Amino acid sequence: MSAEFIILAIITIVGLTTPILLAGIGELVVEKAGVLNLGVEGMMLMGAISGFAVTVMTFNPWVGILGAAAGGAAASMLFAVFVLQLNSNQVATGLALTIFGPGLSSLLGVGFTGRIVMPFGSLFPASLAKDPIWQLFFGYSPIVYFALIMVPLTAWFLKSTRAGLILRAVGENDLSAHSIGYSVRKVRYGAIAFGGAMAGIGGAYFSMVITPMWAEEMTAGRGWIALALVVFAGWRMGRLLIGAYFFGILMALELYAKAAGFSFLPSQFWAAMPYVMTVVALTFISARGTAGSNAPACLGKPFLPST
Repeated sequence: MSAEFIILAIITIVGLTTPILLAGIGELVVEKAGVLNLGVEGMMLMGAISGFAVTVMTFNPWVGILGAAAGGAAASMLFAVFVLQLNSNQVATGLALTIFGPGLSSLLGVGFTGRIVMPFGSLFPASLAKDPIWQLFFGYSPIVYFALIMVPLTAWFLKSTRAGLILRAVGENDLSAHSIGYSVRKVRYGAIAFGGAMAGIGGAYFSMVITPMWAEEMTAGRGWIALALVVFAGWRMGRLLIGAYFFGILMALELYAKAAGFSFLPSQFWAAMPYVMTVVALTFISARGTAGSNAPACLGKPFLPST
């Protein structure tokens, strides 16, 4: 196995990991605030078409990323209004968003099928970004570096800032937080918007970096992996990063197994591996009884303040 092959494999793994890492970071913050949003897949697709469309119209991928974040956040606000203002069931509403997102993104993307977008420029000099060795560190899309920066930044926010502590308090005991004067709904609106924006950027990574072109349902279920990843990580940011790369390796294995022509197993087996491992990991954690130990106490419960 040559060094060049190893470098290309690592670059592939990083690229495949980035969208689920972004969506997972956003969902972790949402769940830390006590809200369970199962609509990650829908928000990712809304971000994918929003970012792609804005980039096509402005010829600027940086503006496109802002559009992707806005598209994902807008989709999340639909969910937020129903669960925070109308106290609808969070699971049912999230599933509805998962159905709504792909349908609306397909409708909005009708005029963009087959078109391509302007790629991101490198953040580093070409001598580094395209060097056979140094590209391992400097050859990625700016979104990859953004995702890696957001891991420690979000962990610091949740653990070391007043706003982060308030958000966690709302997720652990919303009635107590309300009783001392904090607006539970405002905190949860902010968390849900952040989760939607991160999922939107993760979706835009498919339409603006991996392809880069628009196709219906191009996220291919990655939103569900991001949801499972949060539980797999025990709602801890460090474990989230490790888990994201674990699933990234599984997805890369599918590509390299097909390229190597492993004919003793059908191609569908390799395509299903990340999703099978998602179910296996969640089943194992649930059987051991460790999944709920670190979950926010108010996760999935409606906020019903006493009058």
